[in-house]
Amino acid sequence: MRLASYKPTKSTNNLDGELIVVSQDGRRAASAASIVPSLREAVERWGELEEPLRKLNQALNAGGDCGGAEGTDLGSAAHAANQVSNSFALEPAKLMAALPRSFLFADGSAFIHHIKLVRKARNAPLPETLLTVPLMYQAESGRFLSPTENIPQRDFAHGTDFEGEVGVITDFVPMGISADEAVKKIRLLVLINDVSLRGLIPEELAQGFGFFVSKPAKAVSPFALTPDELGSSWREGRLHLPLQVRLNGQFFGRANAGEMHFHFGDLIAHAAKTRDLAAGSLIGSGTVSNEDASVGSSCLAEKRTIEQIRDGKPSTPFLRDGDRVEIWMEDSSGRDLFGHIDQVVKAVK
Repeated sequence: MRLASYKPTKSTNNLDGELIVVSQDGRRAASAASIVPSLREAVERWGELEEPLRKLNQALNAGGDCGGAEGTDLGSAAHAANQVSNSFALEPAKLMAALPRSFLFADGSAFIHHIKLVRKARNAPLPETLLTVPLMYQAESGRFLSPTENIPQRDFAHGTDFEGEVGVITDFVPMGISADEAVKKIRLLVLINDVSLRGLIPEELAQGFGFFVSKPAKAVSPFALTPDELGSSWREGRLHLPLQVRLNGQFFGRANAGEMHFHFGDLIAHAAKTRDLAAGSLIGSGTVSNEDASVGSSCLAEKRTIEQIRDGKPSTPFLRDGDRVEIWMEDSSGRDLFGHIDQVVKAVK
């Protein structure tokens, strides 16, 4: 099942948008507003709402009547999609972040190779618990940038960087949960562009109180997928597919997201070690990273560090006004799963 959030009409001030279900080819959609207004509320009531949402989704993919979840003829595959009276052609410009806001975004760093490279870049030691305790910080979650929204930047001396990640949206998670049980709390998966200001990070961390100003608003993919939509690519708490990244239309990376050292159950359990997690919490994987240099990178910091090691200095600049970043993921047949995060950097005053 693929879910998304449509921008509200001008007559409303709905920060969560309108929940829609999206066809497998990403071309058509149907409103789920008669079932539940928003994705945030759907996850909060997942136990009672998953079934009617799935029925609506099945009817859309079968070309049946999508007017409502109840009484839908799921076997009416003979009806073409354009004959479905209450479905519509998807308009990408109307898509918000799949989850426009959340009560919590906890971002991990589950790819050890990435940790080693970025620590090396700022001459910082590796933590003694590198292989046993996940790194994690609490990030901005009051509003996620839409997948095509500009990346605003006030000062390019801050070293603006993108970071391609996978994220999971959870059901309610009780404090003290085990990693094995935590995997069962995953309801949806998304992609994330975790924008970072590399020039601000060293000084901020040196103060001993963690990231804040160096971690501005993030973007979330247009579609959120239930784990079963990913088939065998989703296993052992990891998504075993390459994360595709382009910068200004050129290949930048295709690192496989399955090479997480800590799986998502580990990250969720770590986040819930001392607190309950509200339904709808977003947990990030951290920058997708592989040791195989031929697959490229998912952020500029990694590439710059590799250049520093190889050439004695980095040659790739951080993001500049007008740069375009694209992040997406395809399955083994080439189907675009989460839609594209496609953002342009924009100088603002």
